Amino acid sequence: MNNLIDIADRFKPQGKVIDIQEFGHGNINSTFLVTLDSLEEKHFILQRINTQVFRQPKLVMQNMSIFTLHVGDKLKALSSAYRLQHTPPNRRWEVPRVLLTQNAQNHFIDAEGSFWRAISFIEAAESFDIIKDSNHAREVGYALGMFHNLISDLPTEKLADTLPGFHITPRYLQQYNEVLPKSSVSQSAEVKYCLQFVSDRSSWAHVLENAQAQGQLHLRPIHGDPKINNVMIDTTTGHAISIIDLDTVKPGLVHYDIGDCLRSSCNFLGEETDQWDMVRFDTDICQSVLQGYLSVAREFLTISDYEYMYDAIRLIAFELGLRFFTDYLAGNVYFKIKYPEHNLNRAIVQFKLTESIESQETAIRAIIQEMR
Repeated sequence: MNNLIDIADRFKPQGKVIDIQEFGHGNINSTFLVTLDSLEEKHFILQRINTQVFRQPKLVMQNMSIFTLHVGDKLKALSSAYRLQHTPPNRRWEVPRVLLTQNAQNHFIDAEGSFWRAISFIEAAESFDIIKDSNHAREVGYALGMFHNLISDLPTEKLADTLPGFHITPRYLQQYNEVLPKSSVSQSAEVKYCLQFVSDRSSWAHVLENAQAQGQLHLRPIHGDPKINNVMIDTTTGHAISIIDLDTVKPGLVHYDIGDCLRSSCNFLGEETDQWDMVRFDTDICQSVLQGYLSVAREFLTISDYEYMYDAIRLIAFELGLRFFTDYLAGNVYFKIKYPEHNLNRAIVQFKLTESIESQETAIRAIIQEMR
């Protein structure tokens, strides 16, 4: 605890650190909520970046700085436009700020070589692991649409690719094929199910990358991890006010974000359930999320973007299951786990979700067609 306080003090907090607690449910970084005795900002987020995953953490911070500056300028311009129209903006939207150290650095490296950063805390807001209702679903969609809208004109060449291969499903398939022959896990019924599931879909896993190679889809700035618990909801209004966890902001296909958002939103049982046969993709929630998303994102989407939305929804659920299963086969080296079969169970949840998506293809495509 004393070590954490010393590190938190490096970031010039406006007040004395009185408490530090683990925060959130992230699978990658270690996150802490710092409480201060200040009358102004009472909290901030302290994070130890997992440098086994983010091997160039300085580039992560560079991207975050470029992103926050761009979005800050856009929000100011929008605010000025509202004032010119004599109508106040009716939505609160916040961007987490990077806090600097006493020597004006955006990170701190401790004696053990750990990479730390501090980010402002969004007060009077909360996030959820599962969708509460259709209004919540629309707000989650709105949040992703607002995020994409604000960065749609940010040139991708300004952003570093901090996670090469992230959301490139064929690369995950290649990793799987490299790990599989070396794995010594027992051939349980669950493992056999996963092996067959991946085998049956291997040839289809290139669908989005092929579309990009053919010029039908194009790189844009993306969030990279817009799952439901990264969307902050105002505790008073119920409005979405921010998307947090900006480590994965990078060039990519907006389909990765759309697919990931719907994957996490439309499964009421969440990622950690052991009720595999009860996992399903809820099309009503899918419709609400897309309504919220397209209310602010429609203007920059193309005909081809709509045509590949279903594939994105199906693919990203499959992709995450593939990543969990590969990590299980490799000995659980990437995702945090609570027990040895944790990643295997997570993989089965995503594969069952993929099956549910596949069984409702006609209905999902009809929803997308209605929204165009």
